[in-house]
Amino acid sequence: MGVTYIVNRIELKRMLTNLGVSDASIEGLLINLDKMHRHVNAVAFAGMLQKMGLKQSDITNVLRRIGVDDVTITDVFNMLDEEKITSTFGKVSELVLG
Repeated sequence: MGVTYIVNRIELKRMLTNLGVSDASIEGLLINLDKMHRHVNAVAFAGMLQKMGLKQSDITNVLRRIGVDDVTITDVFNMLDEEKITSTFGKVSELVLG
């Protein structure tokens, strides 16, 4: 079983506000987390932060402040990259070489 990291909603909101994320974007993130019963895997969470416009360095800082170690953070970004590659190449439905 994986490691669980817990972050207080107020602390998460403070971190994101300090990074310049709008209140509307933060509220949207918190609503999405509530829909997932406040449990999300680290890859999905990092993906949500990317979609909010945060740079990798900012996401790394958020994850570190939550307590995630650097090896796990590297794994998270590697998995995000793999997901992007898979989704991009998955869009090709047929390839004919002539």
